[in-house]
Amino acid sequence: MLRKAPSHRRAAAGQRRRGEGWFAVALLVPSVLVVFGVVVYPVLRTLMISFFDVDSPVATETPFVGLGNYTEALGEPAFWRAARQTAYFAVTSIALELLFGTGIALLLNAPLRARWLFRAVVILPWALPTIVNGAMWRQILNSQYGAFNALLTQLGVLDEYRSWLGEPFLALNMVMLADVWKNTSLVAFLLLAGLQAIDVNLYEAARVDGAGPIRSFFSITLPLLLPSIAIVLVLRTIETFKVFDIIYIMTRGGPASGTQTLTFYTYLQAFSDQRLGYGSALAYLIVSAVVALAVLYLRLLRGQEGRA
Repeated sequence: MLRKAPSHRRAAAGQRRRGEGWFAVALLVPSVLVVFGVVVYPVLRTLMISFFDVDSPVATETPFVGLGNYTEALGEPAFWRAARQTAYFAVTSIALELLFGTGIALLLNAPLRARWLFRAVVILPWALPTIVNGAMWRQILNSQYGAFNALLTQLGVLDEYRSWLGEPFLALNMVMLADVWKNTSLVAFLLLAGLQAIDVNLYEAARVDGAGPIRSFFSITLPLLLPSIAIVLVLRTIETFKVFDIIYIMTRGGPASGTQTLTFYTYLQAFSDQRLGYGSALAYLIVSAVVALAVLYLRLLRGQEGRA
């Protein structure tokens, strides 16, 4: 028969477990307070402000307007212009990053000598701070002494220097080019992680069945990369919808509001025009759009996996 531990030992063990539990709680309390102060409280505060007409951080009179800020935003032509420019920026840049990132990931996954060196070189654009990246591209695209104009004129593509940041739609594409140049590296490494998780025996079996590289890519690589692609879509959608710093450095939202995205438009309304309630409503509209797109991506991925 098993002997029961003496009652005083059981009591001591219970007291020790309670002490460890309280010690764990004490360790968690500082991090919980930080998260609440940095994340939870600002989010709830912003939500509350979005229902009021707040025109100053120290305003004493803040009339309650309910959903008035939201309805005003949805009826504002400038908001929809920024939304269209954001959608174009997001769709085009993500498509280009996926295209180039997949190609780079396939090259980095190939059995090449000194792969570590190629990977180190590829990650450099992403490691560059966004502000430095924006300033660099602003100089490259300078209409008087930019390297981009010099290259195209020497190749005979242009007869004279062009102002790449002087036309609204062209400037938006140039900002997008700078963003793609920086973030393609991140996409490539996320997809490279997905490629390295694929069993090489699948390619051997496909080769035995007579499948070539293109058929193997569309039959094996692409379907098995869908989870990594979904991660890329969610992360890059969030980043493109909140893009701000590179636009601020390169164009300040101009010319003629041609590079104003939703985040930049929100910044102007909330801080330049001091419409904090309206800006808070804009911020929550952006969050709602990003969450909806993320859910859509994940559902589409789940449907693809179910059919597979």
